[in-house]
Amino acid sequence: MKQLNEIETDRIIEMAWEDRTTFESIQFQFGLKEQEVIDLMRREMKPSSFRMWRKRVQGRKTKHQQLRTFEKGRFKCTRQRTISNNSISKR
Repeated sequence: MKQLNEIETDRIIEMAWEDRTTFESIQFQFGLKEQEVIDLMRREMKPSSFRMWRKRVQGRKTKHQQLRTFEKGRFKCTRQRTISNNSISKR
């Protein structure tokens, strides 16, 4: 598994908790497959938090690109700035 620094690990955990962020997006940005993300979450979180996350994520269609039903792409708030390669643009 790829060596991640603390900032990258925190961002992956944040993305994994987000409903609309797919595992494919995490793999594209950080090179971690779904099982590696699950292993990271298990290692970095408290057992009770991990169980809560797994229960939430299992069967969720929005966490897998191929299971999504909407065609227009991801939701983007009108106040959200452009994000490229996981770096938020400066204001």
